[in-house]
Amino acid sequence: MTDYSDFSVLVVDDTAANIDILVEVLGDGYEVRVALDGETALEHVAEDKPDLILLDIIMPGMDGYKVCEILKNNPETCKIPIIFLTAMAEEQDEARGLALGAVDYVTKPFSPGLVKARVNNQLELKKHQDHLAELVNERTRELALTQEATIYSLASLAETRDPETGGHILRTQRYVRELAQILKELPAYSVLLDDITIDLIYKSAPLHDIGKVGVEDRILLKPGKLTDQEFIEMKKHTIYGRDTLRVAEKILGDNSFMRHAREIAYTHHEKWDGSGYPDGISGTAIPVSGRLMAIADVYDALISKRVYKPPFSHREAVCIIREGKGTHFDPDMVDGFLSIEEKFRQIAIEFADSQEEREVLEK
Repeated sequence: MTDYSDFSVLVVDDTAANIDILVEVLGDGYEVRVALDGETALEHVAEDKPDLILLDIIMPGMDGYKVCEILKNNPETCKIPIIFLTAMAEEQDEARGLALGAVDYVTKPFSPGLVKARVNNQLELKKHQDHLAELVNERTRELALTQEATIYSLASLAETRDPETGGHILRTQRYVRELAQILKELPAYSVLLDDITIDLIYKSAPLHDIGKVGVEDRILLKPGKLTDQEFIEMKKHTIYGRDTLRVAEKILGDNSFMRHAREIAYTHHEKWDGSGYPDGISGTAIPVSGRLMAIADVYDALISKRVYKPPFSHREAVCIIREGKGTHFDPDMVDGFLSIEEKFRQIAIEFADSQEEREVLEK
């Protein structure tokens, strides 16, 4: 026999005799609390949500219908099952209660066995629903962890080919998230950048240079300036990245996080005026994720030390990005960047690769 002793039931009725009957019927099997009116019932629910509510319809002041409506319109209480207590037997009254979200009716005078059976049935159903919700939440957590593990494994693979990147991955994904959060407030971006999409872009951002695994070491690790031919080969990392992630996207589906990863890897070197690579697309034809990463990637390259250059100051990096407004970068994104440039600087300081970089940023 199922043990319901851990379940709580709130009984709401303005008649003391009815309260006494229901407490006697249910008191041995459940934790029972009582309320004599609708307002008090709502206060009880706000303090400690019961597993089920037995709710009288006809009460002075706020009737049961109104209490039910308030509870069902509140996301925090809408899933609490409500059984109406009523002397009414007319079909329209029952239909009204069910339409408001009640799960059952118990008519007066009460049959103890019927009351207990109805309560048991609803609590058993709630128990199964809660368990199912836990399983769904656990599965969702597992999928999220799988996504993150996949992303960081691939990103780490790319990083082993380019040892100078260091904290580049950590910094750029945080730049992207901060910039996206600002842009989502603009009408043109509110649909493109909801919270779920921003989170997916944030998680996918570390894969922007995954294609570098396909670039020869003599080019990728060359300490000096690349020749024209070598640069042509280097630019192919965007294509290698797209092709690698497209395979995973086909397996996971078009709506997977890999779509954003593919777009970022392929388009983060495109420019607003069409002078970028690999396709020379321009304006809004460049996916929003690619445009976000373009600013994040350039800012980070500027403030980072490389074998061929010292780290630029934050002020110098900001000036260069400002100068690229409407040519290299989406104008709206440059404006957004300028409004939160200090957040970029703080991220860069926190995840700096060296003390030298940190000192330059702190000036």
